[in-house]
Amino acid sequence: MRKTLGRVLPVAVLIGTMGTAGLTAQTATAAEPAAAAQATAGQGSAADIKDQILAIPGMSLIEEKPYPGYRFFVLNYEQPVDHRQPWKGTFKQRITLLHKDVSRPTVFYTSGYNVNTNPRRAEPTTIVDGNQLSMEYRFFNPSRPDPADWSKLDIWQAASDQHRLFTALKKIYPKNWLSTGASKGGMTATYFERFYPRDMDGVVAYVAPNDVVNKEDSAYDRFFGKVGTKECRDKLNNVQREALIRREPLEAKYKAAAAENGWTFNTVGSLDKAFEAVVLDYTWAFWQYSLLADCATIPDAKTATDQQIWDTVDTISGFSAYADQGLETYTPYYYQAGTQLGSPDIKQPHLKGLSRYGYQPPRNFVPRDIPMTFQPAAMADVDTWVRNNAHQMLFVYGQNDPWGAEPFHLGYGVRDSYVMIAPGANHGANVAKLQDGEKALATARILQWAGVAPAADVFRADGAAPQAAAPLAAPDPVLDQTDLRRDSLRR
Repeated sequence: MRKTLGRVLPVAVLIGTMGTAGLTAQTATAAEPAAAAQATAGQGSAADIKDQILAIPGMSLIEEKPYPGYRFFVLNYEQPVDHRQPWKGTFKQRITLLHKDVSRPTVFYTSGYNVNTNPRRAEPTTIVDGNQLSMEYRFFNPSRPDPADWSKLDIWQAASDQHRLFTALKKIYPKNWLSTGASKGGMTATYFERFYPRDMDGVVAYVAPNDVVNKEDSAYDRFFGKVGTKECRDKLNNVQREALIRREPLEAKYKAAAAENGWTFNTVGSLDKAFEAVVLDYTWAFWQYSLLADCATIPDAKTATDQQIWDTVDTISGFSAYADQGLETYTPYYYQAGTQLGSPDIKQPHLKGLSRYGYQPPRNFVPRDIPMTFQPAAMADVDTWVRNNAHQMLFVYGQNDPWGAEPFHLGYGVRDSYVMIAPGANHGANVAKLQDGEKALATARILQWAGVAPAADVFRADGAAPQAAAPLAAPDPVLDQTDLRRDSLRR
C-alpha cells in the first residue's frame, strides 16, 4: 500500500560514486516511538499477540522462543497448493514472526529458501526498528506439498503465498510494510512486487540477479575478465587448471571423502561430473563469498601439493555441493533456475581442453523424475515491469559479486526507486556497505517508506537526504547475524 508523497523525488540510478555534497545533518525523529515499542514488547500487549496470531484461520504454533525485547514465534500457515484452484489441496508453510509491537512497521523477509527458525533481523528491520515476518519458500522441506506437483512451484504461486500471508496479518499489524530479501530472496521480493504491487509500502532487494535472456550470458564473461586484479584472477584460474590437470589424484581423494561421508552422485550422474562442477565453480564462488584481500590465501598452483589444491577448492566451492546429499536441500532452487529464473553459463577459456562437461545446466542437478520445461517469458515480464513501473524500490548490489553482472535496471517511468552499488563488496552487499551519501539516502528512503520518519524531517527541499539518517534499532550481535552461504544463490 503505497503512501502518496507530497513531493516526488527525481528518478535516480545511483552507481556507487555519488558524493555527500549538499547533504544536511537533520535527524529522523522516530526514536521516541521506537523506545515506547521497546518498553512494551514482551509485556501485556505482546502476550495478547499470540492469541491474535493463532486466531487466524489455518495458523498453528510450532514453538515460541524467548528473546529480550521481542516475542518470537515459529508457525505453520496452511496455504493452497495452487492459488488458482485453492480447493485442490493445501500444504503447511513454515513461517516465523519476530514481534516488536503492533504500532511499529513490519518487514516481510524471505531468503527464497528455508526459513531460519532462530530469531534474526534483516537490515531493513533494524533500520525501521520493526516487526519481521519471515516465510519459507514453497517446496523447501518441510514446506512441501505431499505429493509434490512441481508445476506448482513458480514465481507467481510463491508471490501469492506472500500476498495471502500479508492479507491475513495486515489486520493485526496495520502500520506500513516493507518486503526484503537477499540473493534469491531479493528476487522473491521483486517478483512479489511485480504481481502484487499494492501490498507493500517499499521494497529493498539485495543482490538480486536479473537473467532476462537465459542464453545470453556474455555479461558474466565480461565480469570475470575485469573483476579484482589480474594477479588475483590469474591465481584463481591457475588453481582451476591445476585441479583439472590433477583430476586423477584429486578424484581419488573425492572417492575417499564420498565413502567416509556417504555421498552418492545419482542426480548429477557420476563422481567425475560432480568433481568438475565443483572445480568450475571455484572462481565464481571466490568472488561471491570472498573479498579481494582474500586472494592472499589462494595457493600458488605451480608449487601447491595435491592436498593444498584439494583444500582450497573444498573451502571455497565445497566438494559436498553436487553430491545427492548436497543437492537435495536445493532441488527447488535448481528446478526454478531451470524453469523460470535462468542460470549463468560462463566460457572459462583458460580451461579449454581440460573441461569435459563445461558449465553444467540446472537440469543436471534435479532428479530426472521431476519434469522441467524452461519458460523464457517469465524473467522478461518481470524485467519489463520493473523498468516501467518500479515505485519505492531499492536494489543494492556488490561491485565484485558475479551475480550483479546482470542486475535490474530502472527506466524513465519509475518513481522514487534506486539502484546502488557497494564498492568492493561481494554477495553480502547491503546498505551499510554503501558509500556515505548513498547510505544516507537509502536509509532515509527506507525510514520514510516505513512511515517512521516524516518527509519533512528526512529530506531537504532539494530532495537530498541528511547524513544523519541512521537505523533506529541498536545493533544486536545475535539478531543481526548473517550467513552468507546459507541464503545465497547456488551455482
